Amino acid sequence: MATLELKKIVKNYGNLEVVHGVNLFVNDGEFCVLVGPSGCGKSTLLRMIAGLEPITGGEILIDSEVVNNISAAKRGLAMVFQSYALYPHMSVRQNLAFGLENLKMEAIEIDKRIIDAAKLLRMEEYLKRKPGQLSGGQKQRVAIGRAIVREPSIYLFDEPLSNLDAELRVATRVELKALHARLGNTMIYVTHDQVEAMTMADKIVVMNEGIIEQVGNPLELYNKPANQFVAGFIGSPKMNFLNFASLPANIKSLAPENSSLFGIRPEHLIIKEENTFPLQVKTVEQLGSDSYLYGSTLNNQEISIKLNNQTEIRADQNINVGFNLNDAHWFDSEGKIVYFS
Repeated sequence: MATLELKKIVKNYGNLEVVHGVNLFVNDGEFCVLVGPSGCGKSTLLRMIAGLEPITGGEILIDSEVVNNISAAKRGLAMVFQSYALYPHMSVRQNLAFGLENLKMEAIEIDKRIIDAAKLLRMEEYLKRKPGQLSGGQKQRVAIGRAIVREPSIYLFDEPLSNLDAELRVATRVELKALHARLGNTMIYVTHDQVEAMTMADKIVVMNEGIIEQVGNPLELYNKPANQFVAGFIGSPKMNFLNFASLPANIKSLAPENSSLFGIRPEHLIIKEENTFPLQVKTVEQLGSDSYLYGSTLNNQEISIKLNNQTEIRADQNINVGFNLNDAHWFDSEGKIVYFS
């Protein structure tokens, strides 16, 4: 196990700067998720931590030791890639052993580590199979096992579930979280999927265009986003945003000074409550336990509503929706959160 610290990390490709002075501290044993849209710099940052990509500026410290000039093989890290990167001509056992054999480890120790990893990941029965005989989920388990046998101080995961179908992604993220609880190692996990981030992380790092927008635990980011980007990225369905100028006077009167944008999550909108404004329903989705309403305000701003029940509301119906003031989010003209003074 180990701590990880990034100090003013910069990455340039020629004249193009893609990571802009990132600072981050990850505690020993923490499950830290880097999340953000494609192209935000999260995978580049992970590869720099791994030593697979040179940094342009700043320092990377593992257990307080600067590792900028230490090779990837000597950093004590293990990386699990999006593509499983298994050798197709080797058995599962051989795939797990390959890296350890290159380190000239004794055969008895290699066997012990393979057996321990196989038990931990419940894959004893397919140690003799080759990757072509495995499902996508089984291949990903082998890729994780290959990292486990190295007994790294920090595990690095680069979008490891993106090649799995929806049902298997859910099952595998539960397994990964349980694996972290059993191992206790520091884990750095990259994803563009905010649901993965919310369900797995101790700490979430929200990235956008090469900078960190906000760091916090999942509920901190959900309840107290620092800005419009974080508010819109964290939460599913995404937060509704309405231009302040187009809000009814009774809603404007509730806002703190300098507000330019009103935000409210779909699950926080209430039918026929206080602080209401009119809405025309365009589409209704009935999912059994939940219902989703999609509509627009009188000035054609789109709104989505999540109801934790079934509903008799139908498309083309006019309704009044409201919210509790504690659930409202207000943003200034630059998209930063505004609080009551």
